[in-house]
Amino acid sequence: MASNVKRVVLAYSGGLDTSVILRWLQDTYNCEVITFTADIGQGEELGPAKKKAETMGIREIFVEDLREEFVRDYVFPMFRGNALYEGTYLMGTAIARPLIAKRQIEIAQDMGADAVSHGATGKGNDQVRFELGYYALDPSIKIIAPWREWNLSSRTKLIDFAKKHQIPVTKDKLGEPPYSQDANLLHISSEGKVLEDPWEEPDESVFSRTVNPMSAPNKSTEIIIDFERGDPTGINNKKLSPASLLEELNVLGGKNGIGRVDIVENRFIGMKSRGVYETPGGTILFIARRAIESLTLDRGAMHQKDELMPRYSQLIYNGFWFAPEREMLQSLIDRASQLVTGSVRLKLYKGNVIVTGRKSPNSLYRQDVVTFEDDSVYDQRDAEGFIKLNALRLKLGKKN
Repeated sequence: MASNVKRVVLAYSGGLDTSVILRWLQDTYNCEVITFTADIGQGEELGPAKKKAETMGIREIFVEDLREEFVRDYVFPMFRGNALYEGTYLMGTAIARPLIAKRQIEIAQDMGADAVSHGATGKGNDQVRFELGYYALDPSIKIIAPWREWNLSSRTKLIDFAKKHQIPVTKDKLGEPPYSQDANLLHISSEGKVLEDPWEEPDESVFSRTVNPMSAPNKSTEIIIDFERGDPTGINNKKLSPASLLEELNVLGGKNGIGRVDIVENRFIGMKSRGVYETPGGTILFIARRAIESLTLDRGAMHQKDELMPRYSQLIYNGFWFAPEREMLQSLIDRASQLVTGSVRLKLYKGNVIVTGRKSPNSLYRQDVVTFEDDSVYDQRDAEGFIKLNALRLKLGKKN
């Protein structure tokens, strides 16, 4: 099996797990490893990952800034669908995996590689997300999932392997394992350690992107977000690129303690998992977008989107970004977003996002219709026939 693999593209972070995987691939498959490291807003320098790959003998190293593509082509389309998994989770991890998978396949095709590899464990959702993406984009690609093949089944064994092969191990990896974290421009997730007990309250050391809501400023921060055809385009009358806009919202939300969520979620593979998430910018954006939709979307269109949202969210969470049914739903969502243009005014205060105003050139709101003052637009007596028509089946049913 190993001799059939000549070149493999590894999604490489430079951390302990993927560095061990890199050496393990070389030893087990006797193949050339090509590393791919993406900047999607983790908040850390990628230079060390490149240098580490070089010290481990890697010749083909790809380090790419994908922040704009990540937000523009993945985060924003997902937010157009108001996606929320199990009513709580904004899916910062799930939405990042399709982009990584896509670039790995593109690099594999460009470099003549016959395999791809990732660092996701056999217990999590990410292995599914990565591999569904790989197969959707290149059905003939070979996938190597080390956590399902090797016998390095614990953090201690990983560290022992690293020491044996002269792979640098940072101090926080020694002794008790740290929180397992995943970060990008949309969120930071934390799992493991004391968080494995769903009754234990997260320590403040878990959080890095947001202040404690109770310690946030006593004065609210007021902002205005502009939208065009469903996507945010600026803050406080300043046009911003997708990545810059989300980054700015992260700062504003973080200062005001916005976006912390502690949930137990149902993983696709069958088990429950406890995770602590920080999604400050995404939380603001989710609420703001809903506010502008309430003004611009027809009731039937909005309710249709709401009915489809759980299914759409589940597809993304489970890794079916490239599936035809997700693309079909995306077409519907994008069509519904064409008139979602305008501005939303918000107050950010101690973990809360408070909508204080919304306006749009495409507004369906008619003050002359809803007013309680005298008007000549709506005859209130018309409501009687509407009510009687809708009550007919209820009246007939009562006789049985």
